[in-house]
Amino acid sequence: MAAPLRVGVIGAGRIGVLHARNLAGRIPGVRLEAVSDVVAASAEKCAAELGVATATTDHRRILERKDIDAVVICSSTDTHSRMIGEAAEAGKHIFCEKPIDFDLGRIDDALAKVERAGVKLQVGFNRRFDPSFRRVHDLVRSGSVGTPHLLRITSRDPSPPPIAYVKVSGGIFLDMTIHDFDMARYLSGLEVVELYAAGGVLIDPEIGKAGDLDTAVVTLRFENGAIGTIDNSRKSVFGYDQRVEVFGSGGMAEAGNAFPNTVIVSGDRSVARDLPLNFFLERYMESYLREMEAFVACVRDGGEPPVGGRDGRVPVVMGKAARLSAEQNRPVKLSEIKA
Repeated sequence: MAAPLRVGVIGAGRIGVLHARNLAGRIPGVRLEAVSDVVAASAEKCAAELGVATATTDHRRILERKDIDAVVICSSTDTHSRMIGEAAEAGKHIFCEKPIDFDLGRIDDALAKVERAGVKLQVGFNRRFDPSFRRVHDLVRSGSVGTPHLLRITSRDPSPPPIAYVKVSGGIFLDMTIHDFDMARYLSGLEVVELYAAGGVLIDPEIGKAGDLDTAVVTLRFENGAIGTIDNSRKSVFGYDQRVEVFGSGGMAEAGNAFPNTVIVSGDRSVARDLPLNFFLERYMESYLREMEAFVACVRDGGEPPVGGRDGRVPVVMGKAARLSAEQNRPVKLSEIKA
């Protein structure tokens, strides 16, 4: 029997605890060895729940351990690129939540360190691992819809984040739409060459005062001439609204919202069903497990990570292009965005 993959989790917030639970109890052949968080109580609570011996406020204690093979970075965004570099230099394989950084220069420096160290890096774009979205991806790749002509992504949150978070999030395009930029590339199999973004503050004036938008539409131009649209809202009163569609020369593939059940009630005045799932952890619970299974498999089997460093960099370029486009009210080519 192969030795277990020994992993440390850095960051014991909401996502860090979710990944830690999956690593400790839902993925065979893995041993969760340590948890760190700058808040001691968070690390200790997570470690105690999962029976992990080491809880620390200093992530370097995890990186220094020779018996740890890989780390899962779930700390605040402003630490990601630095910790990727530190983990690479320590010889650890790395899973890191998105985004790698808001600064392209720091992203490039981190990716260079990963390359020099010869370790694996997977970026946490979990929506690629949603079964319905994966099915759309596979149908497009198989040629079932022909050549993609139009792509549509709807992504709307049930409620806005706290204003304190908005102020440090990087803005809607680098916080929220970044997932959709990745999905556009993933679903179509094509690169975006130009985009045009328009947005407004229609939900909460405080979001505007914080320098951000809460409502946006982005039009994408792909390398083959195909066109895509992404529409975002920070507040969908009926729940978490997540839908995709790829229309091509030979047909169309689409995936709709997820619901808590499949019951539809029909009467003489209406046809009704329950609202869509209301929270991202409910909607994407399975995708978080599947992405971590993929990371463990690529480390153990020596394959390439399914979401690599370049996949982490390109959506940041797209987010910066979208922000520039919205500010200047013009189409922006991705080639305009420099490190």
